[in-house]
Amino acid sequence: MDNAILRRRRAELLGGVIVLAALAVLPLPIGDVYTRNLIIITLLFAGLAQAWNILGGYCGQISLGHALYFGLGAYASTLLFVRLGVPPVFGMVVGGAVGGLGALLVGWPCFRLSGHYYAIATVVVGEIGWLLFLNWDFVGGATGVYVPFQGESWLALQFRTAKLPYHYVALGFLALTWIAAWVIEGSRWGFSWRAVKDDVTAARSLGVRIFPSKMAAAAISGFFTGMGGAIYAQYVGYIDPDSVMAGTLSILIPLPAVLGGVGTLWGPLLGAALLIPLSELSRSYLGGSGRGVDLMLYGALIVLVALARPQGLVSLLGRRGGGDDARAA
Repeated sequence: MDNAILRRRRAELLGGVIVLAALAVLPLPIGDVYTRNLIIITLLFAGLAQAWNILGGYCGQISLGHALYFGLGAYASTLLFVRLGVPPVFGMVVGGAVGGLGALLVGWPCFRLSGHYYAIATVVVGEIGWLLFLNWDFVGGATGVYVPFQGESWLALQFRTAKLPYHYVALGFLALTWIAAWVIEGSRWGFSWRAVKDDVTAARSLGVRIFPSKMAAAAISGFFTGMGGAIYAQYVGYIDPDSVMAGTLSILIPLPAVLGGVGTLWGPLLGAALLIPLSELSRSYLGGSGRGVDLMLYGALIVLVALARPQGLVSLLGRRGGGDDARAA
């Protein structure tokens, strides 16, 4: 790795530290609970989009079933807490592991497919998971599972009056996914995954092991998605198949990355910063009369960005957040 690449990598890391530090102080002057909630949800979905970006952006495997891994993580952590008393701080690691395992189980047969066939297969598997949990009494079925409040605690990730601690939990999750993406970009895995994304035949001729590469990307992506599901469950205090495994969630998770720029460090955060507040505000102000408006906004934004900035919002920064530079290396 030459000096120019090392300087760029250090600049990216410094930029990440600055952005995360700014996000850490962002809620301090904000006393409005609604605004804080909006920021927390935005940070959470930025992290989820970055988790999806590891598989869909860097490795080029377009998954439309990530709600399954999100839901697996949410249910694993919540059931461990409710039935066995395992603190969610540990439960979210288990939730991540369950999400990663789920991604491996899905990837084992589905990575035999490619392109839109793989994407369709992930939709089908996601719907099967949703139906299974909807009719499985052991996990609460359609009734879902409530998370009992057991007192303010960082171990339980429960806070009665303040949303500020949740801000730092969501920010920590975003930081983990961003650092993982930054490490992957400059690693041998990152180069192998981009080769798989660009041309499978050429990658194979260069000695890249295609199937293990896809499985590794899926496991890491599923792990962070499951962890995000565990955090979400503690934040909202209730989960059911419709809230953590619905097909619309499998679309919402990758949308910030698609809008901001797939295969980039900053694309998921930029996309989430625009998409999530716009969606939440439209639903809040329009209420029931605006049902479905957020989905129309998603579609309109994607079309506009595809026409004006095919590389995503990150191209407004002058370069693609490290993705192309890393590939050129």
